[in-house]
Amino acid sequence: MKVKFILPALTEATSPFFRPIKYSLFPPLGLATLAAYLGPEDDATVHDEHVEVVTTDDNPDLVVIQVYITNAYRAYELADIYRARGVYVCLGGLHVTSLPEESARHADSIFLGPGEQTWPTFLEDFARGEPKPRYVSKGGRTLDRIPPLRRDLIQRELYLVPNSIVVTRGCPHHCSFCYKDAFFQGGKSFYVQQVDDALAEIERLPGRHLYFLDDHILGNRPFAEALFEGMRGMGRRWQAAATVDSVLRGDLIEKAAASGLRSLFVGFETLSPANLRQSNKKQNLGKDYDAAIDRLNDLGVMVNGSFVFGLDEDDKDTFSRTVDWAVSRGITTATFHILTPYPGTALFKDMEAQGRILHRQWDKYDTRQVVYDARCMPAADLEAGYWRAYKEFYSWRNIARGSLSHKTALHGAKHFAYAGGWKKFEPLWDLVIKGKRLTSMRPVLEAILKEVVDHGDQETVRSGSSDDRTDGVRPSARPGVRGHRRGRPRPRTVPPAAIGA
Repeated sequence: MKVKFILPALTEATSPFFRPIKYSLFPPLGLATLAAYLGPEDDATVHDEHVEVVTTDDNPDLVVIQVYITNAYRAYELADIYRARGVYVCLGGLHVTSLPEESARHADSIFLGPGEQTWPTFLEDFARGEPKPRYVSKGGRTLDRIPPLRRDLIQRELYLVPNSIVVTRGCPHHCSFCYKDAFFQGGKSFYVQQVDDALAEIERLPGRHLYFLDDHILGNRPFAEALFEGMRGMGRRWQAAATVDSVLRGDLIEKAAASGLRSLFVGFETLSPANLRQSNKKQNLGKDYDAAIDRLNDLGVMVNGSFVFGLDEDDKDTFSRTVDWAVSRGITTATFHILTPYPGTALFKDMEAQGRILHRQWDKYDTRQVVYDARCMPAADLEAGYWRAYKEFYSWRNIARGSLSHKTALHGAKHFAYAGGWKKFEPLWDLVIKGKRLTSMRPVLEAILKEVVDHGDQETVRSGSSDDRTDGVRPSARPGVRGHRRGRPRPRTVPPAAIGA
């Protein structure tokens, strides 16, 4: 059987503001995972339209397309082309799970929720000539004994971070703007791989650098603790995402740093407690953002902060206030978003009930455009403030200012090189990408991520609560971030651009 897996390009990746490097970071691991379930006699290919031209003049037996909200129209276009030719088409992903009836019009079979259980069942049905039109993931979700993903199908030279990896699924929290609850409805919404399997996958990856694309690498303390212990001595330099709460709790972040953590994506989202409550961002309420950042900086871990604009308590000063705070705290890179109510989320349901959804043009739901009635300010002001925040944060002046906020010259130099290299050398990145030479940039990335704090062999640097519940709220010594606070996770509708903005 010949199977073609496709990740269509996101609309924002074809816009005038397209940054090729941002969409050349991570390969489509989900599709490579599905390919691992095929038999040795099957012929599989994985195509990512962000880094290659996807042609449709072939005739595979099966086409599988991953659908996010802003590539939905392109996904439907590709699906319709193949179906008109008699090719069997499967659609799955976040958008399909949120809007199954819409997606079903363009597919022979659709998949709702994670695919580790439903995809093997479909393959058995398809082999018998009895595939069903809809497969829904519910009970029995597990990552035990899943086959190693097909990294041989990934063109490593086309990505800056081919050593990306996912060892958990979902997140223990329930933010109102996040797709997670809709995608994992009907079963477990946060579960982990066997530690030995995760370590074996890490061992298979060449080089030193790797990136955990998990929504919350610290979300399950026993798993994370065992994982980091197993990684000690591997010489890895790695990046991941976690929450403010998990950074402040116990000594897990020290264990992570000792195993090679060098950069962490943290969802601060907003400085307003009222906005946090609006977003059900309970894990940030009452948490001392400054203490979390200081802890990471003391460990030599760079911070990539995520921020959302357009919540109800925002005003015209929100943009400059957020940028000033982030720069003064030494946040290395920042990712800004305009609040976007994705279908299937609690936020969308609330706004729809209030009549605040302006339209359903999914290609504009890219966190760069206002698609709802923003009561905090006019839409034009919100979009202008969003772009201004990026411009101001990544000005040479603020990159230098942020670099100087660190305690050591080495950490400051690391900050300056990382932020400046990521955002200020677009022509160089474009040249490297066109020449298919991203491989040559990985040693540079590894060098910038070198250790700036000697962790030695100390098992625990800082003590704290051993409570491993990720949804608990522990009172902070202070009610906020020296008068402020914040929080939002990477939008799941886009490949996580967590190396920077």
